[in-house]
Amino acid sequence: MVACSGERATKPVPADTYNIAYNVLHDAETDDYEIFVMNADGSGKKNISNWKGVDWVYDAYDDKLFFLSDRDTCYRCYFLYEMDADGNNVRKISDLRLQDCWITLRKNGAELIINPRLDGREIFYIIDRSGNLLDSIAPPFAYMNDPVFSPDGQQIVFRAAKDRPSKERTDLDELYRINADGSGLQQLTHYPKDDTTANWHDYHAGPPRWNAAQNIITYQSKLQGKYSLYAINPDGSGFHKLIKNNNLNEGWHHWSPDGNWLAIEMFDDEQTIFDIYMLNWQSQEITRLTDSDTFEQAPVFVKPAKM
Repeated sequence: MVACSGERATKPVPADTYNIAYNVLHDAETDDYEIFVMNADGSGKKNISNWKGVDWVYDAYDDKLFFLSDRDTCYRCYFLYEMDADGNNVRKISDLRLQDCWITLRKNGAELIINPRLDGREIFYIIDRSGNLLDSIAPPFAYMNDPVFSPDGQQIVFRAAKDRPSKERTDLDELYRINADGSGLQQLTHYPKDDTTANWHDYHAGPPRWNAAQNIITYQSKLQGKYSLYAINPDGSGFHKLIKNNNLNEGWHHWSPDGNWLAIEMFDDEQTIFDIYMLNWQSQEITRLTDSDTFEQAPVFVKPAKM
């Protein structure tokens, strides 16, 4: 199953420039998710977490990976960890239990935005790499998740809804932008009311990613019965489909730091096959990087571990 032409990009990402970390359902019966790393050309795949539980990488800075894990605690009780891109030097950052939620960094990797698991409260925390609480942001929503910093760290884009996710909810998940000091809340996306193809639990506006080089915000959305990536400007204007002529569903994704490459999971309509692909932003050519019967998802660019 190949997206677009299925041919390899004419100028593949140099394998010594970036690695790609991604999440693999290693054992479905035990719910064992492992973090793998591969070269940017798809070679050198290696399990770097090797823990029989849930490890899920969400972001990276330089050669450091940041992931949630339920290791040494109850099943699917998530805490924040850091490790090198080769799996060494695993370190727990905080004893604060977290929501299953995307995280991002700012200030040259010194600070992270997280979503703590607090009874009856929806709030974002900004912490440092030692787990110290620096600030909090609490927009007026019953549900919010998946915050991402703007490239300068002064704004935050996140998913939110006035209702908690349920079959009975009337307010859908949308993307919002807010200043890092909690001011200037603005809705960015507006899911079409006449599109009823998405179930209540599907992404109407999925986890956002901010491409600094192109100055666009990208996210997945199930429109007209299919998941695709869409892009908007930081003010919500310029809505358009990101990838043309692709017959696969498009999901969790990550931009290279230079904004020239997009690592993305793609999957079939039945959601039985998930693989990692690479998009050359300039040529729009797509390369398939994984090809197995396991779920391989949510790629993240990371620099190779320092020797």
